[in-house]
Amino acid sequence: MHSKFAKLKSRTMRKYLKLLSMIAIATVLSCGGNDKKKEETGYGKKAPAKVEKKVAASQRIELTNKGVGPITSITLGAEIDQDMAAHGKDVYAKMCTACHKADKKFIGPAPTGILERRTPEWVMNMILNPEQMVKEDPLAKDLLMEFNGAPMANQHLTEEEARAVLEYFRTLK
Repeated sequence: MHSKFAKLKSRTMRKYLKLLSMIAIATVLSCGGNDKKKEETGYGKKAPAKVEKKVAASQRIELTNKGVGPITSITLGAEIDQDMAAHGKDVYAKMCTACHKADKKFIGPAPTGILERRTPEWVMNMILNPEQMVKEDPLAKDLLMEFNGAPMANQHLTEEEARAVLEYFRTLK
């Protein structure tokens, strides 16, 4: 009888030891090394890092920058000059569509809504003077980086042709 009692006592002790071990492990896991828990409770909480969301250069709005080049001032009429816009559409189709799609990013940015983000002078200077713009204008430099270092080709348009392209851009909404 004594040996049955000893076996029963031994089994009971093993169960208690297992239970006690599980409790100890659970306690260690719940108390140590969990940074999320510390942050949630405030213990050891660090000040949240300020995350500044950077706006892509193609989406950035800069309505004071006139760029670098021959164009310093442009006055746009209240109404779109439809004849000039049609001429600009033709120039754009012949000279620009290898790299630009009117309504989506391609090799270069889409011109749709460009005058809501850029001054007319900046657009004209980018068309007429892309090499100097990329060297000296911070926005043009950022665009170059955004579009994988693909510089805008100088198509050697006249000011009249560039102005017509600008008028065409006014029709793209």
